Amino acid sequence: MKHLVAQHGLQEVVEIDSAGTSSYHLGEPADRRMRAAAAERGIELTSRSRMISPRDIDQFDLIVAMDRDNLRELLRMAERGQESKIKLLSDYLDETWPIDVPDPYYGGKEGFERVLDMLEAACPRILAAIQRMPCSH
Repeated sequence: MKHLVAQHGLQEVVEIDSAGTSSYHLGEPADRRMRAAAAERGIELTSRSRMISPRDIDQFDLIVAMDRDNLRELLRMAERGQESKIKLLSDYLDETWPIDVPDPYYGGKEGFERVLDMLEAACPRILAAIQRMPCSH
């Protein structure tokens, strides 16, 4: 998403961050296989793992969960009225894609490629949705 926002010259307007619902890989960079797969597409992944906080839900206009487990956790953290800003990545994909982004950790390179395919399909639609938000202009 950061790569796409930069391609459109919107990095001063659209703030992107990444956080998880688990502390398992806290402070670590993305999996080396994901970084390699992304690099093959000209995308550099530089963020380090951190946990999402209630402040994030308050601060950001849109929170995108990768799967239904994360969605449930985010909805539990949300205050009344914030639920509408929490979406599944698959909300931005057609029905040919799975509902949940599959975890590629225990698979081979093709799993990381599939996740990147999903992200590349969804991110332009996410960006379009962000640009339609009153606060993003």
